[in-house]
Amino acid sequence: MPSVFLSLGSNLDTRKNLTLAVSELRKRFGDITLSRVYKSKPYGFSGDDFLNLVARVETSMLPIQIVELIEGIHDLAGRQRGSDRFGPRELDIDLLLYDNLVIDEPRIRLPRSDVLKYSFVLGPLAEIAPNLTHPVSGKRMREHWEEFDHKSHPLVVQPGFL
Repeated sequence: MPSVFLSLGSNLDTRKNLTLAVSELRKRFGDITLSRVYKSKPYGFSGDDFLNLVARVETSMLPIQIVELIEGIHDLAGRQRGSDRFGPRELDIDLLLYDNLVIDEPRIRLPRSDVLKYSFVLGPLAEIAPNLTHPVSGKRMREHWEEFDHKSHPLVVQPGFL
C-alpha cells in the first residue's frame, strides 16, 4: 500500500483543531505515524505562532481522494475558503508526498514544494521518515534537513501536545 505524508498546522485554537485533524485521520486510516508537534513563527505574516506536525498513513486511496478528504476535514474545523494564503489558520492540511509519485496538475502537485521550503514541514518529515528519498532530488529527507538553514525559521518541540 502506498505511503502518504501529510502536513498539519494551526495557529487558531490549535489544540482543538490539531486533535480534530488527527482524530479524523485515525478514523479514516487507522494506525498512523505522527511526528512530534513543533511551534514556529508565522511565515510571510504577523500573528500567533503555528503548531505543526507531519503524519504518515498507508492507503490505497488515490491522491485526488486524499485531497477531497482533506477538504472535508478543513470544513469540520471551520476553515474559510479563499482566505489569504499567508494568514491565520484554524487548520491547514497538505498532501506532501504519495509514495514516489511526481504529479503537476491544478489540484495536485507532488511532491509538494513545501517539503524542501519550510522547516515546519521538512523537520517533522525528516523525523518520521529520515531515509525517505525525495522523488525529485533523489536525496534522503535526513540529508535535506541536515543541509537546511535551521536559523532562518527555527522550530521548538512541544512535548506532550497530542
